[in-house]
Amino acid sequence: MIVSDICALDKKRSKVFIDGEFAFVLYNGELRDFDIKVGNELSEDKYNEIECGLLPKRAKLRAMNLLQKRDYTEKQLRDKLSDGMYPQDCIDTAIDYVKSYRYVDDERYAEDYINYHMSGRSRNRIIMDLMNKGISKDIILNKLEELYSESGDENEIIQIRQLLIKKKYDAQTIDHKEKQKLIAFLMRRGYDISTIKKAMDSGIT
Repeated sequence: MIVSDICALDKKRSKVFIDGEFAFVLYNGELRDFDIKVGNELSEDKYNEIECGLLPKRAKLRAMNLLQKRDYTEKQLRDKLSDGMYPQDCIDTAIDYVKSYRYVDDERYAEDYINYHMSGRSRNRIIMDLMNKGISKDIILNKLEELYSESGDENEIIQIRQLLIKKKYDAQTIDHKEKQKLIAFLMRRGYDISTIKKAMDSGIT
């Protein structure tokens, strides 16, 4: 294996190409430690040490450092590690490691998110938010069923009524065009038409 190119990624790191193909990203000190220079041969032992020892360990540490600052879904954490140009095997190893300690737990993340937002956001909005974060729809729906009581529709009606009050909705004076604009606004927030109509017909003046 011949080091065919080294391209600076930033002041501290460089992309290493072996036999014309991108191999991995190393810190400048690591380039010196492994005597990696353009045109040098990289032994199989050194390559394996980097691929199987150095990079997986660093990926685990990177994942742990990220999780110390905030919670991530599995997809979000994978994306972060991918942005750091870690090989896929290293990303898988790091994810398996943090999941084994439940530092990453999509079910817990979904539960916490729903509990925090259920009083102020529609179920549809919560579903879309969590799916955009990479959580599977099955997990989301199971948690919604578990956490929402039979008063779930009533909660949404209360939320809509609060929005209608802010918009100065008056059922007696609003014209058809303004009412349709208001319905469209509420639907963009994830509320379904039947719940919106129930809220509008509930006596707000």
